[in-house]
Amino acid sequence: MTATTAVVQENVKPRTSIRFWEIDSLRGVAIITMIVYHLMWDLWYWGVFPNVVLWEGFWLYWQRFTCGTFLTLVGVSMTIVYRRERERRGPDANLFPKFFWRGLKVFGLGLILTVVVAVAGVGLDDFGILHLIGISTILAYPLLRYKWLNLGLWVLFSLAGKWIEQFHFDGIWYFPQVGNWMGWPIWIDGRWFAPLGITPTHYPAVDYFPIIPWFGVVLLGVWFGNWFYANNRRLVDLPEWGGLYPFTGLQFLGRHSLLIYMIHQPLLLMMLYLLGVVKM
Repeated sequence: MTATTAVVQENVKPRTSIRFWEIDSLRGVAIITMIVYHLMWDLWYWGVFPNVVLWEGFWLYWQRFTCGTFLTLVGVSMTIVYRRERERRGPDANLFPKFFWRGLKVFGLGLILTVVVAVAGVGLDDFGILHLIGISTILAYPLLRYKWLNLGLWVLFSLAGKWIEQFHFDGIWYFPQVGNWMGWPIWIDGRWFAPLGITPTHYPAVDYFPIIPWFGVVLLGVWFGNWFYANNRRLVDLPEWGGLYPFTGLQFLGRHSLLIYMIHQPLLLMMLYLLGVVKM
């Protein structure tokens, strides 16, 4: 190994493995706001705070900030991983399996929550945020190389979401014309359209983030990642606060966000039960 080669390897390795402290910290903030929101939901559901309104006003914006932050950072993180893998494995490497299996894993965790929520009988979780992140990880792969296209798609998905939210129905779609032609009636449970943003009129979802418009927020993150973190470097230098409190704690939360998401609600309920706040 020549001296030049050693210097090149020494310079490349840290750049391909470094984590941006501000991304993990912001994800950690979203973890905290998520836990606070779900704590308020638990207290409302069990009648401790029966008059709190979670679906409009302050708490609605609180929830939108939390989920919007998570989804934007999903897009940002994908662009960083994509460029680093390209740099490490070469421009012609097939990276799709990495994103596909990652997306499938997250979607599978979402299905586990679907079953848990159904068994608990507290509502519906047909297409929650984990379902969306899993699908988005797969669908966004062909778009990870682009910048302004993703910004335009975010606008398009946002407008489509405003348009499609007016469509509701009474749970079952019946197509008599098709039935008469084929010889039997066609019935479709409207919940199958929930991933696209079309729901029954009465749809008691406890976690609902359809592809339209929320996939657009992930693409907004892809745009931001390709703009602000181009070439695996920040567009603007930030202070190196990653080793300072409270950022160290926020980064810890951000690095373990998926695990925390999966276990935080049972832990909250256990805490409330042990404190005698709720009785299950």
